Amino acid sequence: MKPSRAWKIRRRQKDASYERSRHLGRKAKKPGGGKRRLFGFLLFLLLAGFLGGFVIFARHVDALQPPADLPKADGIVVWTGKGGGRLEMAGRMLRNDRGERLLVSGVNPSLTLEEVADLSALTAEQASCCLDVDYAAEDTRGNARETVAWTESMGYDHIILVTSAYHMPRARLEMNHAKPSLRITPVAVRATEPSQWWRDPSRFRRLSGEYGKYLLALARGRAGQRGALPDGGTPVPDTPETSDVDTP
Repeated sequence: MKPSRAWKIRRRQKDASYERSRHLGRKAKKPGGGKRRLFGFLLFLLLAGFLGGFVIFARHVDALQPPADLPKADGIVVWTGKGGGRLEMAGRMLRNDRGERLLVSGVNPSLTLEEVADLSALTAEQASCCLDVDYAAEDTRGNARETVAWTESMGYDHIILVTSAYHMPRARLEMNHAKPSLRITPVAVRATEPSQWWRDPSRFRRLSGEYGKYLLALARGRAGQRGALPDGGTPVPDTPETSDVDTP
């Protein structure tokens, strides 16, 4: 039995209605959906890269140890800041003849030379002979700038750099920006044994904050290299940063 003409007409109407609904459905899709998905994917990659980099940074900081066989350098430099033990270690190195002179950079202006010597466990004679104090540096970039000025005035090519373990990556980076040719033996100081940062909110905040500063310093250095002037200068302004320098 053949389908009736009326049935064929109804079937064509249903097919046409179905096609129209599909077409309208496609038109109903909001414009820019592909761009939003691309933006979301790129944001995911950025966050994943930031978190992955932070984990690598934190593990690197935890692995930092003073060299087992500390070489003798021309001079010793300690950068003051939050975290104890730096001045005592630097003073001990000077007493052990690991360097000719000791520079303490970023000292609080309220401290005298005698007080800095006392915090470094140096005698008055040792302080008078071999201790230099920098009051000018107010942040890590300032520490690097004053350290380079000191080494150039002394004619030093090799220094021992003492600072806290969490601060050492950025310290090395800023010193490389300031004077790449200077040889540096890093000595990272810990007040206590490192805790598991993912279980210690205070340490996590400190590490994440320092990681952010490290990334900014890295980006600034690369921008300075791209925009370097022919005479060696750079158009990147030396804007002030949040200081991490405190009373030693």
